[in-house]
Formats: sequence, structure tokens, C-alpha cells
Amino acid sequence: MKLLRVGTVGAERPALLDADGVLRDLSGLVTDIDGALLADHAALARIRAAAAAGDLPPRDADGLRIGPPVAGIGKIVCIGLNYHDHARETGATTPEEPILFMKAPDTVVGPDDPVLIPRGSVKTDWEVELAVVIGRTARYLDTHEQALAAVAGYAVAHDVSERAFQIERGGQWDKGKNCETFNPLGPWLVTADEVPDPQALGIRLWVNGELKQNGTTAEQIFPVAEVVRYVSQFMTLYPGDVINTGTPAGVAMGQPEPKPYLRAGDVVELEVDGLGRQRQSLRWA
Repeated sequence: MKLLRVGTVGAERPALLDADGVLRDLSGLVTDIDGALLADHAALARIRAAAAAGDLPPRDADGLRIGPPVAGIGKIVCIGLNYHDHARETGATTPEEPILFMKAPDTVVGPDDPVLIPRGSVKTDWEVELAVVIGRTARYLDTHEQALAAVAGYAVAHDVSERAFQIERGGQWDKGKNCETFNPLGPWLVTADEVPDPQALGIRLWVNGELKQNGTTAEQIFPVAEVVRYVSQFMTLYPGDVINTGTPAGVAMGQPEPKPYLRAGDVVELEVDGLGRQRQSLRWA
């Protein structure tokens, strides 16, 4: 299933995109798409049955804002330097274990909402990523099978980063990762049954129509199953939590001088195979 949330900021309503691309209203069945729903297999089964029976009313999608596909996100765990080609382009040593950092849930915006360049920024960068959404409580997982069983679905994420804040201002990466609007998510949450192999997805990003990133999740150093298993050793994952699994080569930081960091007026578009497409205009905060 392709689950999404539509409407104005703070008043999004649950919806489903059917196999014919028709937007269907879910508000008669569920109150929202959140961790509670993703952990409720009976409720998900009711949605599947209603969709198969044609019982879900259509919604007019014209002019309708798409919000983040998951509400009430508890935490966003991010994996740094998780693509072989990205590690090479930045001159970084391939990590022996996943590099973890966090993004605050309030960085999440809809897939087509504006991205704000923070005040004082000179190095705002793009990063298209595969996001994993957790569907059951996961702690101290032993196997990759258990890890994949904990995944509710997948989405497109844009891990926007301010490199000067992240690298040149001391401390950890958080200052360059948690600026307002720095985690567009969506358009859809695609349930795990529709993504049989998360390591076989094309992943792409354009800036002002120019292709900048064109990779595949097969290049991940630590695949999705290992990432989920690994993270569960250090923190408990709950339904609705999100893991951003890293970005392929092609970021501004990895390009020759003068590096083409984002500026107000730029337009970024990004997609992951089967998971939809985002489009953001850049503005000053």
C-alpha cells in the first residue's frame, strides 16, 4: 500500500494512493497514519480489504498539499557515510561500523514544502536517502530476518545538511543537520510488502534540472537489515520511528571547487524507485 497524509500543515488527513493512482480517503477508517496504526496489523488489514473492495471514497488531489506520510515521529536516526561511492568522493575512510547521528522530528516537512536555508549558511547541501519506517518495537535484534520484520515500510527522505555548521563549527554533526525544514519526507509510506529488496532501488536527485545524484541502494556499505539490527543494539526503536539510511555520491561537498552549494531560488527534485518523488524550492529562513 501507498499511505500518505494530505492537507494543510497540522491538519493532514490519512489517505491511500490506489493502484490506478487515485487518491482515496482513509479518515473513515483511521484517525491518522502514525506508529499506533503501523503496529496495528488488524487496522492495516482493514485498510487493505477496503481498498481491494473499492470501498474507499476518492478525494480530489488538485491543489492538495501532501504532508509527511507519518505523524508523531518519535525519533529520526541517521546513518552517515553509508555508500561506498559517497565515502570515496568525500575522501573518507569506509567505516567499520555504522555512523549514527540524530535528527529532531521537528525537522520533518512534506515532500514539496519549501526548504529554508538557515541564517548565516554558506554550505547548504543536498542528500537523497532511503528512509526506513519502523512498524514494531525493536530492541537487541539478533538477525537480519528479525530486523526486516520490524520494518513497516519505506519512503523518500531528503537529509538536507549545512556543511559549515556540521563540520567547521566544532562539536558533533547536529548543528548542521537539525535546521528547520531539513528533513522533507514522502510523498508516501510504501509498505514493506511492496519493496521485496530494499537493496535494489535506484535513487536520484536533481538541482535546477541537472542530475546530481544517480545511485543505487546496492552501494550501501551497511544494508537496511544490518542498519536496523545494529541500531537496535544501542536504542529501542518504536513504531513510527524513522531511519535515514545514507546518501550516494554526488553531493555538493564532494564536487570540485567552487562547490555548488544550494542558494535561495534553487529547486531540488529527488526520487527513489517505487517510492515517489519530491520537489522543493529553497528560500532564506
